[in-house]
Amino acid sequence: MLVLKPSCECCDVDLPPESTRARICSFECTFCERCADQKLKGVCPNCGGELVRRPVRPAEKLAKYPASRERTFKPQGCAGRQ
Repeated sequence: MLVLKPSCECCDVDLPPESTRARICSFECTFCERCADQKLKGVCPNCGGELVRRPVRPAEKLAKYPASRERTFKPQGCAGRQ
């Protein structure tokens, strides 16, 4: 089950579980749409994997399986790709 991390690892912007602007890799590293597209060019800086839109968990399931509250902030790893 996806962890649904609450924020972007690059800029720390909030990414609530219902957000369609969250991007993840296969290891669930989480970024906002802006950082994923503009800074990272669709590639995870941690694993090199593809960044894709994170699915939205249905509200009735979110109550039973809540999103994570643990924030991961690593701005030093998000300098961007050339």
